[in-house]
Amino acid sequence: MATAVAEELLLAEERMLAALAYLQCAVGCAVLARNRETNLAYGRHASPSFRVRVPARAAWVVQELPSLALPLYQYASESAPRLRSAPNCILLAMFLVHYGHRCLIYPFLMRGGKPMPLLACTMAIMFCTFNGYLQSRYLSHWAVYADDWVTDPRFLIGFGLWLAGMLINIHSDHILRNLRKPGDTGYKIPRGGLFEYVTAANYFGEIMEWCGYALASWSVQGAAFAFFTFCFLSGRAKEHHQWYLQKFEEYPKFRKILIPFLF
Repeated sequence: MATAVAEELLLAEERMLAALAYLQCAVGCAVLARNRETNLAYGRHASPSFRVRVPARAAWVVQELPSLALPLYQYASESAPRLRSAPNCILLAMFLVHYGHRCLIYPFLMRGGKPMPLLACTMAIMFCTFNGYLQSRYLSHWAVYADDWVTDPRFLIGFGLWLAGMLINIHSDHILRNLRKPGDTGYKIPRGGLFEYVTAANYFGEIMEWCGYALASWSVQGAAFAFFTFCFLSGRAKEHHQWYLQKFEEYPKFRKILIPFLF
């Protein structure tokens, strides 16, 4: 009886993880539809009505921490059967490397940074907890891959996209950080790298990163995360693009918003 109950609970969790992935897709669609109406933005786009704010560096560390801590917990856990498989370990490491950088390196490289509205920070914490659980639990307990999955074209192409996207994201953040020289104030037009082609090169890199992860994992959970990332960042990229066009008369008109030569 106890064994049957345990098996039923495990099957229920597997179904729940699939349902959570579909829920993430649904939320992504809602975000895409309402990103012009709901202003939970941060930085230059934050609404003045949000008076309670969190210092930028602290906000980034706290909100990204769940997506770092949850995979680390699964690696340390003795009850994570799928992490005995190399493909699962590598895929979870891809997720972990991104959030290790985003939580422990990126915030401490920031120069200044506008305080983040508490509501936006809270929503980010909720998402990173949700998604961190979804991705780490799926890869550590449920995802089944053949031992030679790491040589499959889907994995190889996906890993290449993930790596290229992360490098683009990091390089673009570097360009943005160095727009101002010491003592400078005000905003400047980003130059160099993919900023020559799109306004939101850093977002393009992050979307590429998670699309590569989704392809390499070949899972509904990975695809849901990539889809949500696109829905959220495409709206923010459009805001950035419109702001630059209004702020700078000389802003390059040929630049696309997010995807080179297309959008």
